[in-house]
Amino acid sequence: MEQQLKYEEWFFQSDYDLETAYQMLLSGRNIYCIFMCHLSLEKALKGLFIKRINEFPPKLHDLIYFVNRISLSLEDTNLNFLMWLNRMGIITRYPEDLRNMITLFTQEQTSNAYEQTKIIQQWIKQQ
Repeated sequence: MEQQLKYEEWFFQSDYDLETAYQMLLSGRNIYCIFMCHLSLEKALKGLFIKRINEFPPKLHDLIYFVNRISLSLEDTNLNFLMWLNRMGIITRYPEDLRNMITLFTQEQTSNAYEQTKIIQQWIKQQ
């Protein structure tokens, strides 16, 4: 039987993953920064899923699925970012060619993704 975590634990893990994303950004590990940004938002959304629906979240990685299930109303800019991060989360989770992928994300792009993640993560936790 699966033990249901409280939403606060999911939020705590989301914070931890966001800090890991920041450390990856500082070290120039852009792929892993993007991956951890996705993971941070995934856990924040799963926490909100538990808080609102009072069910254990499905073992999915699709951010948009959770946005829709929770009926979150996001600004277009934030929704577009989540759709982008959703696609990038798959690529960074299962890279086919790591050497090629390393050149995919610039430091500036990764920094912007981190900042956007931080804003959205805080907003999710306030819902």
